Amino acid sequence: MTSEKTVSDSSVEEHTYKIFPNDLNAYDTAFGGMIMATIDRIALVVAERHSAHTCVTASVDSMHFLNPARRGDILLFSAALNCAWRTSMEIGVRVMAESPKTAEKHHILSAYLTFVALDENRCPAEVPKLIPESSKEKRRYEEAQFRREQRKRVAAQLKARRAEQ
Repeated sequence: MTSEKTVSDSSVEEHTYKIFPNDLNAYDTAFGGMIMATIDRIALVVAERHSAHTCVTASVDSMHFLNPARRGDILLFSAALNCAWRTSMEIGVRVMAESPKTAEKHHILSAYLTFVALDENRCPAEVPKLIPESSKEKRRYEEAQFRREQRKRVAAQLKARRAEQ
């Protein structure tokens, strides 16, 4: 296995999804659960491309719906590895909605997902180191490190709170 990879080695530049009536909620906008499931699958592709292992979703951070997507819109998903640790990876996913009538695009959501690579015994497997190249990739790498520290800090606080009860 390659011990180092770049962001472009595993990224998904643009995955498109046309919104049909069966994808809508009661308000005639895209059902959030469908978008969430698609995000998870696309992020999984990035994780497995990078690690060359079967991967599982460990956590989902900061999934904020900013704007609705409507009937007939085209969803544009892009995903890239932000950081790789020993056995886990953070993938960032951005979703845009495009009107096929006007070609106008708007950002509907971004999310950060953490995946763990597993070996054939379903134990955590080491993943290649990520080499961020551009200034944007370096910024995302540093921000992923920060989010990881935040997750660890919150987990420790919750554990301490539970121990007190």
